[in-house]
Amino acid sequence: MVSEGVEILFFSYKFRPFLLIMKKYVIIVAGGKGERMNSSVPKQFLPLNGKPLLMHTMERIYSCDLFDQPVVLVLPSGQINYWQRLCKTFYFNIPHIITEGGETRFHSVKNGLQRIPEDSLVGVHDGVRPLISSDVIINTFSQALKYEAVVPVISLQESLRKIEKSGHNNFPVSRDEYVLVQTPQVFKSDLLKNAYQTPFIRSFTDDASVVEHYGYKIHMVEGNRENIKLTTLTDLKWAETYLQQKTG
Repeated sequence: MVSEGVEILFFSYKFRPFLLIMKKYVIIVAGGKGERMNSSVPKQFLPLNGKPLLMHTMERIYSCDLFDQPVVLVLPSGQINYWQRLCKTFYFNIPHIITEGGETRFHSVKNGLQRIPEDSLVGVHDGVRPLISSDVIINTFSQALKYEAVVPVISLQESLRKIEKSGHNNFPVSRDEYVLVQTPQVFKSDLLKNAYQTPFIRSFTDDASVVEHYGYKIHMVEGNRENIKLTTLTDLKWAETYLQQKTG
């Protein structure tokens, strides 16, 4: 569970009828490289239990039966043809629209938002988070109906120390005051599109930071601990084992 004092919002079935009526979209950002995987193949295309990691992510999103709109998939221009060949090879048929990415994640999401209409809900999800749970997806979208800007988070389990800028001193800090942020981060589409008209600054690490800079409060829901961002070979091997155990 997330630390005490952190406001956590849970799914309420009273939102369900409105959630079914309102149009819902997902932007999946997949602009990674394979550097920390020690691979020349971008990490989103690396094999995970027999097929590309990104396909697992897209299948997991659609498995919750919440969406009737194609996924907006944002890829670097140099990776689009390769992805299309992978889709043919693996007979991959999850409906999606491909959009060219930008210089940074900020610019890639901004490009993806051009495909999203007004008066809808939109979630932005990392392409290398294939283990998001259906409950978290439904919860984030449900709460966004009321709170407009919602992100999933999990509590910290390890101790934390803060390093001063000089690097010479460090000291412990309370882990109860911090959470780990996940995706999908879900917003009213009008809000997110307007927020992304803000000029880019380096402190924009995710969509929540853009919306918060625009002047809106971020609300949090409980994430699922398995929903890690796969960035290293160790992460990938752990995900393979996890999936094998789930299907074994």
